[in-house]
Amino acid sequence: QLQLVESGGGLVQPGGSLRLSCATSGGTLDDLQIGWFRQAPGGKEREGVSCDIYGGDPYFTNSVKGRFTVSRDNSKNTAYLQMDSLKPEDSAVYFCAVTWSPNICRGSVGRTDVENKSFDSWGQGTQVTVSS
Repeated sequence: QLQLVESGGGLVQPGGSLRLSCATSGGTLDDLQIGWFRQAPGGKEREGVSCDIYGGDPYFTNSVKGRFTVSRDNSKNTAYLQMDSLKPEDSAVYFCAVTWSPNICRGSVGRTDVENKSFDSWGQGTQVTVSS
């Protein structure tokens, strides 16, 4: 089974940038869709932030459109979430997940009821804190 490890989180000031990485082991990202999710503190539900369709266009939830982008480096089996113009409300634990299904990935964006079993593998998460 594909294993995912996120990294790149940290503390950043409002307006700053971070790039999260989602590195895979046990396989490649070929033909896989990559979902990015976040869960804010205080018991908030996990939210689907973006979906990176293999060979296709990405999808983003409205609150991050124009500020977040996704990419992948197939030679490194790593996916990235570039986050610019960060706001305090972007603070959360960020997760990456993979699925073979483009429909499942697209459908996860903006939703807070995506079950773990909907995706084939999840990372452990990385904390992002946006604060001055």
